[in-house]
Amino acid sequence: MEVKRLFDLLDRYQEELPDKTDVFSGKEDGIWTHYSVKQYIENVNKVSYALMALGVTKSEKIASITFNRPEWNFIDMGIQQIGAIHIPIYPNISDSDYQYILNHAEVKYIFVAGEEMYRRIKHIIANIPSLKKIYTFRNLHGFEHLNELMELGANNPNEIKLKKIKDSLTENDIATIIYTSGTTGIPKGVVLKHKNIISNFMAVKHILPYGSEAKALSFLPICHIYERMLNYLFQYCGISVYYAESIGTVMENIKEIQPQIMPTVPRLLEKIYDRILYTGRKLKGFKKIIFFWALNVGHKYELYGKNGKIYEFKLKLARHLVFNKWKEALGHLDLIVSGGAALQPRLGRIFWAAGFRILEGYGLTETSPVIAVNTLDFKGTKFGTVGPVIGNVEIKIAEDYEILCKGPSLMDCYYKEPELTRQAINSEGWFHTGDIGKLDNGMLKITGRKKEIFKTSFGKYISPQLLENKFKESPYIDNMMVVGENQKFAGAIIAPAFSQLQEWCEENEIPYTTHIEMIKHPEIKKLFTKEVSYYNQFFGDAEQIRKFELVDTEWTTESEDLTATLKLRRTFMSKKYSCLIEKIFGN
Repeated sequence: MEVKRLFDLLDRYQEELPDKTDVFSGKEDGIWTHYSVKQYIENVNKVSYALMALGVTKSEKIASITFNRPEWNFIDMGIQQIGAIHIPIYPNISDSDYQYILNHAEVKYIFVAGEEMYRRIKHIIANIPSLKKIYTFRNLHGFEHLNELMELGANNPNEIKLKKIKDSLTENDIATIIYTSGTTGIPKGVVLKHKNIISNFMAVKHILPYGSEAKALSFLPICHIYERMLNYLFQYCGISVYYAESIGTVMENIKEIQPQIMPTVPRLLEKIYDRILYTGRKLKGFKKIIFFWALNVGHKYELYGKNGKIYEFKLKLARHLVFNKWKEALGHLDLIVSGGAALQPRLGRIFWAAGFRILEGYGLTETSPVIAVNTLDFKGTKFGTVGPVIGNVEIKIAEDYEILCKGPSLMDCYYKEPELTRQAINSEGWFHTGDIGKLDNGMLKITGRKKEIFKTSFGKYISPQLLENKFKESPYIDNMMVVGENQKFAGAIIAPAFSQLQEWCEENEIPYTTHIEMIKHPEIKKLFTKEVSYYNQFFGDAEQIRKFELVDTEWTTESEDLTATLKLRRTFMSKKYSCLIEKIFGN
């Protein structure tokens, strides 16, 4: 059947896979709970009936603050079926952002995961005049539970009214407003209609080589459009969605459920690769030699047999001796979709060499989100690119190399921000992505972020992302921020990969004390000087890092150094590390 509104996915399930027993699954208190098609539809309708009983009407805003869980889908579809608007909010943003979003959207009801999520907002509740009630996914003293809301719905069914409302809704109605976390400034509410999101997953559905027999593991924030669109895509294809307990349990959950598909961000792949390197370094003698020989073979991998028969023989041997163990550890995992940030080409090569198919894509919240993505078609993937532009989207490269796009997945507007909308979408309907890129034989290549590119005092332009992505290939560099606007040279603030650093110290018989002490140790300074010198050779003189400073903590969303999609919050960090930056440039 045709899907015109997102909640039409329920009717599609009822028609195509009525007996499916694990549409969604979540693990809580050590037990996996599965939801069938029948349970999914019943729970969604109960939420709709309850919201109607509470007097919720079309276009009213209802927020959710939670980590991924099956119940998110019940409220998401339940809200949409009555024409209300779902405002999903990241679970780890600042107090000021919570207060701004809840007030800006004039939210009437909030669903929170539990005690931890409630504590994040309880002190600002009095400052949200539109708020009527808070519901929780877990029982909390003094608050109504989701089950109580669904009981209200079960006791107040109104099929005729619900059908009338659903029939009145079209693809041009607003489905959601997603507030972008942003690297600077206040959050912006991206208004997305049903047709925006549906057109996007319909344009990429052909890429998935699986149907209802497959499982997908979900751990990225479902409140972000990247994971959310895929969540709908999986439903369209009948693929079961299993929600990981947390990012820390991903490897364990993979072993438990044996998924074929996993959306991820490059950061997790970097962590997995670093863990593999750590294991390899612990090996002794011939095993260690074979391990690093296989790794070297993997780093030279080219798609479609371009390296020739001799290389393919070496690859076959490397897979038999080393890479098959990676496959065994990750079970049936076959397809990894990477987005949210640039994937280092070396990671793409090594995972493909090991037998995992990684498809890197690119998009923004404003484009629902996919603009381009690599595919499984012959010559549909190219390392270092985000693949071909999807079929229903147009792009053009502006004179300053900014990527512009238009298509049915483009947002309606920024909520309550007509001037910002006019700045983003020109009079001809082209959306300014803010990203710099080029087309490489039909494949889109992202080369930087327009606002992040800076100029040295000698007039040389530097794209920080290009340098940062290359330098992070070092096993000792967890993260890095390139600085140097209007300065004579480029410098960097480096967050070491402390687990790798501890191992290096152990191998070199250097007693490891604290992070603070170790980043000042002369031998560690020499190590990082050597690493910086090595990666500098990949860049021209004007781009090379001349001076750097180490910090004693890794950067996380909790420390507010990274956005929810793990991008650097450069403005915030430039203030936080202003003293180190001044030290680099001798000011």
